[in-house]
This record gives sequence, structure tokens and C-alpha cells, in this order.
Amino acid sequence: MCAAPRERSVLLGRLPWPERTRVAQALRTETVGGLVLLAAAALALIWANTPWRHSYETLGETHFGISALGLNLSLEHWTADGLLTIFFLVAGIELKRELVVGELRTPSRAALPVIAALCGMVVPAAIYVATAAGGGGSLKGWAVPMATDIAFALAVLAVLSTHLPAALRAFLLTLAVVDDLGAILVIAVFFTADLNPAALAGALGGLIVFYVLQRLRVRGWWWYVPLGVAIWALMYNGGVHATVAGVAMGLILRIRRDKDEAASPGERTEHLLRPVSAGFAVPAFALFAAGVSITSAGLELFTRPEPLGVVLGLVVGKTVGIFAGTYLAARFTRARLNPDLAWADVFALAVLAGIGFTVSLLIGELAFPDPGDVVHIKAAVLIGSLLAAAIAAVLLKRRDRIYRRLWEAENLDADADGIPDIYQDEQSGQGKGARG
Repeated sequence: MCAAPRERSVLLGRLPWPERTRVAQALRTETVGGLVLLAAAALALIWANTPWRHSYETLGETHFGISALGLNLSLEHWTADGLLTIFFLVAGIELKRELVVGELRTPSRAALPVIAALCGMVVPAAIYVATAAGGGGSLKGWAVPMATDIAFALAVLAVLSTHLPAALRAFLLTLAVVDDLGAILVIAVFFTADLNPAALAGALGGLIVFYVLQRLRVRGWWWYVPLGVAIWALMYNGGVHATVAGVAMGLILRIRRDKDEAASPGERTEHLLRPVSAGFAVPAFALFAAGVSITSAGLELFTRPEPLGVVLGLVVGKTVGIFAGTYLAARFTRARLNPDLAWADVFALAVLAGIGFTVSLLIGELAFPDPGDVVHIKAAVLIGSLLAAAIAAVLLKRRDRIYRRLWEAENLDADADGIPDIYQDEQSGQGKGARG
């Protein structure tokens, strides 16, 4: 007697209602933050290309802090090492959630986004290396085109007013989460200064205390905020990029709720800090990182191998890597694509993931400390991200009529009870096409 064939899972199928609600809340904040990010980047570009650019440079170079603790930093430095730690803390919490209760909790569910994200990092890096090596340029910028900026990408979607299905938005978010993990690992391993063992030991000790407090269910911000600041300062003085401290604390925060809790510590922290990260920390970094003089950088953008490698890595590498990775993962896992979608949708999403703004700018500053080099890399990141956004906009708008139909079906709530009818139909056994 032959065994019944195993039912094939559905790629980019409809999200379960609780997951869709959580994703919608997270993406709503990131979308608003992305619009603020676009405004900050535009202001930086305008300011840096006006007769008042000297005031822009002076503001970024303004120093303040505690010299005795090694923390007398410029304002630009504070935004990169300080404020972006909040961004990576939120990213760490999101990664922990995905690993514990989300898409990455089982190998079968994690395979698709992980393979797609890894290919979306490896292929851009390989294209950069090939371009830079072929032109006799420096290879140290290989990691610049690896990152995806979820806030910038969502801002593009908001400007386009697309009705992208929730499953595609969730897939983009999961890609960005894995991407952020890859970026922080690259920063921690490849972009460290001279190490200070004593300071790093202190940071490790602080993280252990942080972990013990979480396991003992100790509550109260007055325990965690001073400890978190101390861990950050020790990590910075230890020679490891300070944003690593944010990811580490995010991964330690407990994400599962106890019986007497309305929200876990990770959920509460994410709820409080995500608006700060998306609406202030990342835009503030962009304000000081995106101020590139177009006249000085634009002329050599496509004649020097390093910036050309960044542009090709973001626009071509991200697209090829993510699309090929998704297709191969689907074939390997025998998943079938959601019949309401087409591979053209996956391709458009892969192009959109070529927007690498925030983390790419950060890695560019770390990889090219010389101001003369970094200005060309920053310009390449801006141009590459804008090209990816423009191409993705054309591809997505072509399919928006289909997206609108799917969006209307997903959100129809005839009985006005706050839950779309399609989910209630499925629970009653009438609906079909639930996620596999």
C-alpha cells in the first residue's frame, strides 16, 4: 500500500490572524519612521549641497561627552554608535521573537527566509569583490551592499500607495531581520578596533547580570537602563562596535509571556523603543550620514571600482541573490507558490530589498575611514538605493490592481467585528487557502 503524498507547503500564503496583526503593527511604525527617514536624508543632501554646507559639517563635528570615560564623541559619532544601538536593540528583540515564536522557530519554516537572506548577502558581496578586483580597487568594502533597509523600503511602498499583500510584507520583514543579524555579525567580526580585554570582560559580565535579572523575573526600568548604558559604554571602549551591545541585550530579553503578564519584557521594550528607533534614532543617523556633496562624489561614481561595486551589488546582487535563493529554497522544500501571486512578485520584492540605506552607510563608514573614500561610498549607497527603489516602484505598480483585489479580500469585515471575514470563514471550515 503506497503512502499518501505529503501535502506541499504554500510559499507566501496567508498569514495567521495573530501573526498578521503583529506584523501590521510593526510595519505601521516602520512605515512612518521610513517617511521621516526619507525626509532626514533629503534634508542632509540639500544642506550638504548649499552654500551653508560648512554649518552642516560643523554641527556633525561638534564634540561632547565624558572624556574620562572615553566618551567625548562628535555628534555624528553619537548618532552612529549611540542612537543606532537602539535600532539594533529593537532588531535583536525582533530576531528573538522570530526564533522563539515566529518564522524562524523551526528549520522547515526558517529555510526559505534564511536561504533567501543569505543569498541576498553573499551575491552582492561577490559582485562587489569581482568589480573592485577587476578594476584594481580596494576589497574592504565587500560588506557595504549586503544590507536591506526595511524602513526605507516600507516608505517607498507608502509613497507608492501600493496594496502589497500582508504575506509579502511579512516576508520582507523577515528577510530584513535575518539581514540585520548578518550585518551585526559582520560588524562584530570584521570591523573591530584594537581590543581592550578588560572592557570587553566588563561588558560580558554586564550581559550575564542582564540575563540573570531576566531569568529571576526582575522588573523595573531602573535596573535595566543603567546596566544597559554601562554595557554599551564598556562595549564601545572594548573595541567592538557599540551597536553589538544592542543586539545582545535584545536577544537576552524574554519574549514569552508568563501567565500573569499582559506582555513580556521583550514585547514591552519593543513597544516603547520601536517608535524611538524608527522615528528618531535612524533618521538622526541619516541626517549626519547622508550629507554627501553631489558635485564632488557624483563625477567619479561610475569610474571608480569601489562605488561601482556598491551600486551593482545593491541593484543587481540583491535582486539576483534573493530571487534565486527564494526560488531554490522553494524547489528544495517542495513548496508551491501562493496561487494568488506570481514569481514576478518575488522578483519585485527582491529588487526592493536592494535599498540598503542605513546599515550600508554605517558599514561604509567603518570600512572606509578616509573621508575622501567614504564620500564616494556614501554616494554609491544613495544612488544604488534610489535605483533599486525606482525599479521596484515600476514593477510593483504594474501589479497593484492584483494587490488591491487581494488586499480587499484580506480586509473585508462585513460584520464589523474587527476580524476580517476570511479568517472567520476558515475557522468555521468554510474558507480555503489557509497558509500551509
